[in-house]
Amino acid sequence: MTSEETDFLFADHEDEASPSVELQEFWDVLVVDDDPEIHSVTKLALSGVTFWNKGIRFHDAFSGKDAIDILSKPNQICVVLLDVVMETDDAGLDVVKRVREELKNRFIRIILRTGQPGFAPEENVIREFDINDYKTKTELTRSKLVTSLMTAIRSYEQLKQLDSHSAALSSILEASKAILGHTDTQAFGSAVINQLANILSVEPKGIMCGMVGDEKRIVVYGGSAEYQQFVGAGLEQLDNGRIILQMQNAFDCLCHQQTEHEVTFILKTKSRAAAIYLELEHAPDLAQLQFAELFLTNVSVGLDNIRLFNRLRDVAYKDTLTKLPNRSNFIELIEKEYAADKNEYVFVIIDIAQFSDINNGLGQEVGNLLLLAVLERLKTEFPKARLLSRIGADVFALLLPNDTFNESWLLDSLMIPYAVGEHVLTVHFHVGICEQQDFHKVGLETLKQAYIALNQAKIGKTSVGRYSVDLEEKMAWRLGIIRQLRQDFEHQKLEVWYQPQLDLDSMDIIGCEALLRWPSGQGNYISPAVFVPMAEDSGLIVDIGQWVLEQACQQQLTLAAQGHDISVAVNVSVPQFKVPNYAKTVKGTIDRYGVAPSKIELEVTESVVMDDISVVIDTLNELKQFGVEVAIDDFGTGFSSLSYLQKLPLARLKIDRAFIKDIPDNDSGAIASLVISLGKSLGLKTIAEGVETRQQAELLKSLGCDEVQGFLYAKPMAQNELLAFLKAHKAAH
Repeated sequence: MTSEETDFLFADHEDEASPSVELQEFWDVLVVDDDPEIHSVTKLALSGVTFWNKGIRFHDAFSGKDAIDILSKPNQICVVLLDVVMETDDAGLDVVKRVREELKNRFIRIILRTGQPGFAPEENVIREFDINDYKTKTELTRSKLVTSLMTAIRSYEQLKQLDSHSAALSSILEASKAILGHTDTQAFGSAVINQLANILSVEPKGIMCGMVGDEKRIVVYGGSAEYQQFVGAGLEQLDNGRIILQMQNAFDCLCHQQTEHEVTFILKTKSRAAAIYLELEHAPDLAQLQFAELFLTNVSVGLDNIRLFNRLRDVAYKDTLTKLPNRSNFIELIEKEYAADKNEYVFVIIDIAQFSDINNGLGQEVGNLLLLAVLERLKTEFPKARLLSRIGADVFALLLPNDTFNESWLLDSLMIPYAVGEHVLTVHFHVGICEQQDFHKVGLETLKQAYIALNQAKIGKTSVGRYSVDLEEKMAWRLGIIRQLRQDFEHQKLEVWYQPQLDLDSMDIIGCEALLRWPSGQGNYISPAVFVPMAEDSGLIVDIGQWVLEQACQQQLTLAAQGHDISVAVNVSVPQFKVPNYAKTVKGTIDRYGVAPSKIELEVTESVVMDDISVVIDTLNELKQFGVEVAIDDFGTGFSSLSYLQKLPLARLKIDRAFIKDIPDNDSGAIASLVISLGKSLGLKTIAEGVETRQQAELLKSLGCDEVQGFLYAKPMAQNELLAFLKAHKAAH
């Protein structure tokens, strides 16, 4: 090495080294040169130099291969002073290439040095391989070497900080993803503690709390394992005065709190405040606290999302009036009770009979109060009930222990009158029961089974129905019949037949009763006793009844056109009377066909009359004023109060066939006589149905009965047959 080459390192002696101090931290610099003297003079030139209170610690490599071996191992080297020409003319450039491409080290700064300017790399090589500086050895005076090294170290630190920030931001992103998937505060709180501890590089020991209610009570949301037992409890229940103090201070001032041993972050969410307490082994640096702040923004969003989710879940799964689980929630809950080998509980479904009438008659507020009163009764009388839910407008569901369940006790408890506002209501119930051994693994199927039992109670006019496989098969058959009836009605396959009614004295035909018939094919018909009750229960009878009325009006016009001055009687069921403005519908139909109102008679059963007596009286009065006559059908089979009979605008009483069929052998006709006498006292005509023998007709005539119908005179017949029968009867008389 020439004197000229060595002198450059000792130029500018006026730059004195910093006073010698014992340093704890260093910048690691790798000197790569095949000349040992260069290593020595470099260390001598930089001896005592410090950058940002850190000294320089040197590492030596005397070839490109040595340099790669050193850099391949874990190290803290930040700058490489690299000779270009060593074992080969481009050994230094090969080191650069391998560091960047093979070792993937993009942080280490590289300063190329050469004593042979002719071997300088091209500019594009310097750009491509991220070379920090390039100097000939003659250029590097001590001061210039210090300057180049300082620049390289500063660049290295900036790159590391950028990478650290990027990693931290990625960590925050991953941490945010980890917490935002939770939908309950307990799991969310635990996840937040873990992720926040990771950002601050401390152990995950902490707790999350929130301020709830108007009283601003601080409640534990979640936390690390040692605090899980306190989830949902008040903060004051923790046996840790430091946590209570720090949390309370944070909530009072709505600002972060930090001591040597802990940090408490306050969260300001849309709905209410929350706070996170975390223990510290060491104080976090400023960058970590800044990253924590970024993370806490997502924590606030996550907490708001959980509250929104819970509100939406309440809407979806909770009944707003009673706060009980609703139908959707109950289906999920009952599904968990499926156990093929257990029969510990009975599933009880309770329907408030005629709840709609209470709602409509007394108002929805009274209806709501009744629901709450029934709920309170269930809670009081059945404290061991499980899964108490409101699964319909007027339907409750619950599980009761099978070994103590008693149907009579259940009904007796429910039937005690309810004080509802100003009213004291006696309420009736229908109950469906399904035992646990019959539960289905699908919750919806279990609910269906309970409803089958409930519907059986309604159809059978009893209070309680119990599920069984046979009952389900029967219900399936019933539903099949209803579906077929609906389909045949839509396809206009139903028929209306007519049975003549005669004056018992003159034997003149004074009217006919319209009777519904359902052909099943091949000349057979399904009995009305089978399908009419089903049509009533399903509500289909409303549409069918309107169609029968229209057929009756058309028939009456046909009869009048052929000179037969007779009326047509149409049966009306309870569901039809429940339709709003039923009288208006009847009047509109009669007007539309241009029929004389007096030629259409409505036959209503006692069950129709007693369903809602005040409404029935108003409706019948409106029809009477219009000119339509009304008869009580099947009189004597269930009338509960004769006092209402005087108030009803009736034209005739119809004696049920049950009081006719055994005359004279097994029935003296006493009840028929009473009905006839009652009719005369009230100024009403009486008509007996089901008359099949001369003896029956003669007895009825002797008792003063006015009119008759039955097989003795004529069976129900189709329209064309009726016209032929009337023509023949008219000719014979």
